[in-house]
Amino acid sequence: MDLQSRLEALIAPSLDAMGYELVRVQLQGKQRLTLQIMADRKDGVMMAVDDCADISRSVSALLDVEDPISAAYTLEVSSPGIDRPLTRAKDFVAWAGFEAKMESCQPIDGRKRFRGKLLGLDEAGVNVRLVIEAAGEIAIPLADVRGAKLVLTDELIAATLKDQEE
Repeated sequence: MDLQSRLEALIAPSLDAMGYELVRVQLQGKQRLTLQIMADRKDGVMMAVDDCADISRSVSALLDVEDPISAAYTLEVSSPGIDRPLTRAKDFVAWAGFEAKMESCQPIDGRKRFRGKLLGLDEAGVNVRLVIEAAGEIAIPLADVRGAKLVLTDELIAATLKDQEE
């Protein structure tokens, strides 16, 4: 199991018990490592600074005991934000209808980078569907998605603000 998977397996159950969902774990940097953890509240309420602080304390204690990273690092905990990364299959479904940027591991029609309206997953749940203005609808195998995130648009901001008001 690679370090990324080990960290996810270590951190996710702790967050789950606290009422959060792990969105992404990412270890960045060469000289100065930063362990970035993104989480959402399970109840759908927007993350607050106190939520991040609670997660930071819990995960920090867990990592001190387990010590999966041999080098010194900085722990950074945040919410995914409005233009959030799409990392789980359910993210592609939940955010269907909004504009997204995606990168695939393998070229599709000679391209690896795409930007368009997210349609969600196909019926089998194995391909991400995206409408691209110039090319129409494309399907990118979920397993081949290297990275994906929502694009910050007025529509996305309005929808996010509306969700917060409810």
